[in-house]
Amino acid sequence: MRKFLPWLAATALLTSCNFAPNYSRPSLPTPDAFKEGAASAPGESVHWEMAQPRDAAARTKWWQLYGDPVLDDLEEQVLVSNQTLKADEAAYRQARALVVEARSALFPTVSTSPSYTAYRSSQTLGGGSSAGGTAGSGGGGATSGGSGQTYSLPVEASYEPDLWGQIRNNIAMNAANAQASAGNLAGARLSIQAQLAQDYFQVRALDEEKRLLDATADAYRQDLNLTRELFRDGIDSNEDVAQAQVQLDTAIAQATDLGTARAQYEHAIAVLAGKVPASYSLAVAKFSARPPAVPVGLPSQLLERRPDIAAAERLVAAANAEIGVVRAAYFPALTLGATGGFESSHFSQWLTWPSRFWSLGPELSETLLDFGNRRGENEHARAAYDQAVANYRQTVLNAFETVEDNLAALRILSTESDQRKTAVNSSQVYVDLAMTRFRAGIDSYLNVSTAQTAYLTNAESAVQTQLQLMQASVSLVTALGGGWETSDLPR
Repeated sequence: MRKFLPWLAATALLTSCNFAPNYSRPSLPTPDAFKEGAASAPGESVHWEMAQPRDAAARTKWWQLYGDPVLDDLEEQVLVSNQTLKADEAAYRQARALVVEARSALFPTVSTSPSYTAYRSSQTLGGGSSAGGTAGSGGGGATSGGSGQTYSLPVEASYEPDLWGQIRNNIAMNAANAQASAGNLAGARLSIQAQLAQDYFQVRALDEEKRLLDATADAYRQDLNLTRELFRDGIDSNEDVAQAQVQLDTAIAQATDLGTARAQYEHAIAVLAGKVPASYSLAVAKFSARPPAVPVGLPSQLLERRPDIAAAERLVAAANAEIGVVRAAYFPALTLGATGGFESSHFSQWLTWPSRFWSLGPELSETLLDFGNRRGENEHARAAYDQAVANYRQTVLNAFETVEDNLAALRILSTESDQRKTAVNSSQVYVDLAMTRFRAGIDSYLNVSTAQTAYLTNAESAVQTQLQLMQASVSLVTALGGGWETSDLPR
């Protein structure tokens, strides 16, 4: 065994080699603050505000910021029953299994193949002994065969020391890929939760529009009855009666048309929550358009709070480790092999010390000529790393853009929402004045119809602005990571 000690010492020394480049997260310009998170522009009366970082916010259950128990229940069902998330979670477990598989290469492989063999040789082949015949046998000789059995218990061990860091870099690559998969899973979860919230607010906005149209239809019925009475009294014309009837029929048709969109959004919510659409119904409820205050923080913090950014950065780390894997192929591979065990032709002597056997020896292998194969693999790994870096930087830029977009949307839409409410109030005054003049016989019903149309248009626009405001709020929470942090990545 002493002659193998130098090999073992050299192996222990060489396993410290690692040809992967020293990794650091790619640099990129980061602004000191979000531009659209600054004070409102002149003329903007913003009622939506950003929360301070110290403000309490849902750590991961961000939807609780909206204070809607129905939405809370639906989001919880997404975490349990959504099939897309189950598929993504299975993909993450596959990535983790690859890490376990890669780590196994750090240790020797030990195998055994016990066997029992019974044999008998032919009596008619050469190699047998000749025996004299007995009396009366004519003196003829016969060739004798042989038989026996063999018991074998071999144990084989092989170990390839990680001389050049190939195994360690392969582990690092698979670990980084598993972390990227975890980031992708978190991103998919956040995206599906946000989609459900968007669809939920869309349904609530449709409910509000339906309530508005139903109320408008009731008002139109009263107007139709009034025009009929005035027509019977000879004060109004049958043209005004027809116009009031058309106006009522149009409002009823518009209210009915909303049913298609509501049913489709309800079905989408059911599927996102892992339910069969036929078994789920979402009751009508009031639309409460109050976006919560969201702690935005600094742009530099965004790098730690978005799962897609974390996943892209982990892919860069994986590509960096892959360079070390392909570089190691330029150097020889050392394999330490050992075989030992017991072998005997008698069962009683099978596991005794004299029946032992063993062999031990290292094997060194090196590719002498590959016509550019390793060079091509190295260039491929380098290019893959550059691609991962570019994708990471683009992901960060897209994240900054998304946050700025939604900050601007919230700021501007909050002002627009106030303006829409003012327009609705002004339209109501217009309707009241037109009705007063119509009842007094000063103006025709055409003026009333014009005023009512303006009111309905402004009221519907106000609902749509409120919906856009809530959807921008959800998009901002999503763009900020929904309470996720890089510390949630598996270590």
